[in-house]
Amino acid sequence: MLEGMRADYNKVDALSRKVMDIVAQAKEIRATNPAGSDFTATLNPNYHWIKTSGIISRDKWGNLPGGEIFTAPGEVNGVCVVDGVVGDYLCEKYQDLARQPLTIHMRNNRITEVSSDNKELEQEFWAYTHTDENSDQVASCYRNQHRADARDRTDSSGRKVPRIHIAFGNPYGEHTGAKWYSSTHIDVVGTKFDIWVDGRQIMEKGRFLIEA
Repeated sequence: MLEGMRADYNKVDALSRKVMDIVAQAKEIRATNPAGSDFTATLNPNYHWIKTSGIISRDKWGNLPGGEIFTAPGEVNGVCVVDGVVGDYLCEKYQDLARQPLTIHMRNNRITEVSSDNKELEQEFWAYTHTDENSDQVASCYRNQHRADARDRTDSSGRKVPRIHIAFGNPYGEHTGAKWYSSTHIDVVGTKFDIWVDGRQIMEKGRFLIEA
């Protein structure tokens, strides 16, 4: 809270709009990181990108600290190695996963396999993402946390800083336009990502290559 709430949200919003301009018409996003992640999201042109950059008004509210854009994917395939944190109650229980990452395999937008040296985490995450028939679907293919004025800093949860997370379960269809629903929604956060949008690299080792 001390770091995130002190951000210059005009700068955060300016960077968010630049990222939105790049991804709004994109067909494909690829993400890799040194931990072993390598996944590709094919985007659905009928789904909407949502920007929540921390600008609060009488007409529009949102969570603080702000600084993210997201959409539901058309399809995601590949591997995501979670060396940051997982969401919901699992975040407090397992905290930083740098020493015992969680590896998630995805095919046709669904989880096919998870593995970790921490077998309790592995089992709990698998159970959570199989609560209902859509809990294992990728809900957010590219959800980019960023602070335009503090690119090198991180907070204790790994959120609202230049890291990447994807989510499984409810795709917030009322906003994104996705047609499925799940009673669950859980985020997973990885670090030091490289990101390409239709072949153009916009992030390297967790730092944006574009300026606000």
